[in-house]
Amino acid sequence: MSNHFTGLSLGPPLGDQRLDLCDLYAFQAPGDPGRTVLILNANPNADALHPDAVYRLNIDNDGDYLTDVAFSWVFSRSASDGSQTYSVFMATGAESRDFGAVGTKIVSGAAVSFGPRANVVSSGDYLVAAGSRSDAFFFDFDGIKNLFDTSGKRNFTAPHLGGKSPWTGVDSNTRANVFSMAIELPTAELAPEPTLRVWGRCSVLRDGELVHADRAGHPSMSSFFNTDDTKEEYNAGEPVDDREKWTDQFVHLLGHTGGYSREEAIAAIDEHGLLPDVLHFDPAKPAAYPNGRTFTEDVIDIRVAFLTKNEAPPTGLTPHTDTLDRFPYLGDPHPSS
Repeated sequence: MSNHFTGLSLGPPLGDQRLDLCDLYAFQAPGDPGRTVLILNANPNADALHPDAVYRLNIDNDGDYLTDVAFSWVFSRSASDGSQTYSVFMATGAESRDFGAVGTKIVSGAAVSFGPRANVVSSGDYLVAAGSRSDAFFFDFDGIKNLFDTSGKRNFTAPHLGGKSPWTGVDSNTRANVFSMAIELPTAELAPEPTLRVWGRCSVLRDGELVHADRAGHPSMSSFFNTDDTKEEYNAGEPVDDREKWTDQFVHLLGHTGGYSREEAIAAIDEHGLLPDVLHFDPAKPAAYPNGRTFTEDVIDIRVAFLTKNEAPPTGLTPHTDTLDRFPYLGDPHPSS
């Protein structure tokens, strides 16, 4: 979710990088507009994912912000040579609202790819992959720290605007990898009416129960809009409850970062569709955030402009050039340094 850090402490959810959801993408398959691609990235260390966790793509196809279709990835414990396998389940209807890995198993015991080539699994009309890939997210981390005071536990403060641009022009992520879970399938199976609402979820087993550790919807949400005191509650929440629980906090933040009045802030939140925190995608229209998300949108630019009421200058960064025109679309991973 462009969320390579969670909250102002820059720490991962529950102190475990494997549980950290980074980015969510949704777009039409290149060359076949009748197929949809969904990608959920996690773990900016790009190593094995948590064997006691469930990583999910939740899709609401009728606008009630409740899951109608879910794809769940679960992972084995790492073998002595570092290898890992995974399985994927698909659930629909009421069953999809169970937080566990439920439904029909569409992939069983497939190899996670940590090497230079992705292991693409064909399962009926589905293409599935999981493993280390080049991270397509681009951002100027030092510039963000120049623009906002990120010290302490509170939200980002009023931006340092005027005078010299805060941006360094340096992409902090040019050699970064990420762990990616990707699926491509016929759009008709998702039954959009006409817009899909998509969010990622990572839950981990603790004391016999699944605990929600992180979630991903709109890019750059938790990292900008939460405090250290609220990020765990936010990440554990459900989109259907977002407006009631988080509108006041978002309004408060926008007053600091952009001088928004309460009325202006609520109108802006509604205009951008930020609450509930789900990625909207009408697959009948070209994908480009905020309609889905591809690898080329400068989501930090978009989010900072929103926060500052269009007062912050653009970052000037450009998209990465190593993405692919074939599944799983993210580029081959960079060699370990």
